[in-house]
Amino acid sequence: MGSLLGQPDLGQSNMRDLVDHYSRICDAVEIPVYVDLDTGFGGVHNVYQAVKALEKAGAAGIFLNDQVYPNRCNYLPGKAVISLNEFMGKVNAALDARTDPDLFVCARTDVYSIDGIHAAIERCQQFMSAGVDMAKPQGVDTLEEIQQVKREVTGPHFATLSQASGLSGLSFEMLQSAGVNAVTLPSLTLFAAAQSVQNILIALKSAHGVKELSSQLISLNDYYTVTGLDALNQKEFEYLKDIKS
Repeated sequence: MGSLLGQPDLGQSNMRDLVDHYSRICDAVEIPVYVDLDTGFGGVHNVYQAVKALEKAGAAGIFLNDQVYPNRCNYLPGKAVISLNEFMGKVNAALDARTDPDLFVCARTDVYSIDGIHAAIERCQQFMSAGVDMAKPQGVDTLEEIQQVKREVTGPHFATLSQASGLSGLSFEMLQSAGVNAVTLPSLTLFAAAQSVQNILIALKSAHGVKELSSQLISLNDYYTVTGLDALNQKEFEYLKDIKS
């Protein structure tokens, strides 16, 4: 929500916003894109349509959570989760909507901060039994509890390192030794960009021009490289080269 609306994550988005946003991301990059589908934006039919739309948009994976709709960031107060039976219906709908067998489907539970580790593990076990590729107990951020989840829940484990969860001090090496398969860093680039914008605007207040700020900016050539200007110029040349004036 920060990059889309300039607001905290309190569930203000909808399926069309999400699909439009991620379709642009999928078009712009050549790496797998993993999408946070939140609650699926409603009931089982909403989940079905959302998964189909994201698969068509080019997503490589999605994860769906069991919060009450609209959901909010797991680390904010005021959360509630739906019943296990109701969420399993959404999980089944997501799996049924998948037409590409390589689409990675993760079911996430946010029950940990409400009812604790045992409730989170129980839900994750049910998710894996339903056929998802991964079950994620959100909020399980200590090494000891991550190891407990690894012992009791089959499948890969994604840990979360986020400023919202507090700076736990867990290193990548510690997580790898605990059997963690991957780490999500949901706020890292957003926070880095926000800090950079803040820094450059503070510096601008006392600057005499733009030249003295150049060390804090990406170079023009590097920016063109990131955005693919040379490739687009070459395409334009190829498209127009045989046109007679």
